[in-house]
Amino acid sequence: MGRGSYNAADWNKLKDSRGINAGSTADDIFSGNKVNEKYLPKFINVRESRDSEDSPQSTPIIIGFDSTGSMGYLAAEIAKNSLNKTATMILEKRPVTDPHIMCAAFTSPHEQPPLQITQFEADIRVVEQLLEFTLNGGNMYSYDSLVWYFALEHTAIDSYEKRKQKGFIFCIGDEVGDDGRNEILNSLSIKKVFNDDRERGFTTGELYNAASEKYEIFHIITGRHTEHSLETWERLISGRNAVVEPEDIEFLAEVMISIMQHMNGMTKEETLSQWTGKARDAVEKALSTINVQPVPRAAAVPEAAAEEKAAPEAMAAPAPQSAPEPEAAPTHREVPVAKPVNASKPIVNAKPLNAAKPIAQAKRVAELTPDGKVPQNAGEEKKGFFSKLFHKDK
Repeated sequence: MGRGSYNAADWNKLKDSRGINAGSTADDIFSGNKVNEKYLPKFINVRESRDSEDSPQSTPIIIGFDSTGSMGYLAAEIAKNSLNKTATMILEKRPVTDPHIMCAAFTSPHEQPPLQITQFEADIRVVEQLLEFTLNGGNMYSYDSLVWYFALEHTAIDSYEKRKQKGFIFCIGDEVGDDGRNEILNSLSIKKVFNDDRERGFTTGELYNAASEKYEIFHIITGRHTEHSLETWERLISGRNAVVEPEDIEFLAEVMISIMQHMNGMTKEETLSQWTGKARDAVEKALSTINVQPVPRAAAVPEAAAEEKAAPEAMAAPAPQSAPEPEAAPTHREVPVAKPVNASKPIVNAKPLNAAKPIAQAKRVAELTPDGKVPQNAGEEKKGFFSKLFHKDK
């Protein structure tokens, strides 16, 4: 997916047709919606972000958010304002080329629905799909791990497979369970949520390490106790956490745009110079805890060259954007590969769909259950991390 282009006028028409206004709450926007199977991961084989005539240099951007009751204001803000602002600002400020946006709403593996996923879209269809989500359940923690697992195992993206350029994942919520150290997305939950058969579960840290191979991952903290939440997230993904207080939630788009600009080589001072007033204050606070090494990308295509999209060869990227040998690609930073704990039982890796090279295998840990045992059906054949990537019933 990912054809077409975003137009703010389409958003205004959609908003008016749905009766969405500044005072609309999450209940106003999402109440009455039933769980739709087409957005549930267990019914999804793969979501694709592919280059096309409309998007010759696609960049996948996943925006995930905690959709539980206590975070209702967050879901409403994204539906009413932030998603539209993010899409229009990306087109205006061009921190990345040809954005393909996917939305993900998560609760926890124990709630229904645990995770809902749109397609990657380049136009108003991403908002249309988001408005079909349902909001249920409640949880104590922010389960970014659900989004990371889906991105790792069930997305295929040309930006990485063709150009070794990572996409972006922004998850918005509060604190991570158990500092992300021992919290495990176990095999039973993986089967329930994704319909994937796994011999064992994976810690939040493992999933972050593996998904970081093809995505730049960030967590945006909001809600109560933001200082404590920042402490716990910093232990897990240091330098990749931004705080946006609930009263500043309207500036989510500015924060995400600024982070992408910074990753593209702009200094923090340069990103701040484009904002004023409360927006600048919110972005400054958010960027104060971001500490990453920028990975400059090719400049986005200017508006004046839009008519040249009919001739993809006229949009050839600069030398760094050509297809060099993987080890020479300047935009690719290798993610350290952790060794399995049980080295006597090596994991057999299968290549992910259309991947240019296998994704790094994160270190394995023992899956913990209340009785301290690793659940496994009798006679079940042991399989590695990626061995059943796309073997699903549907």
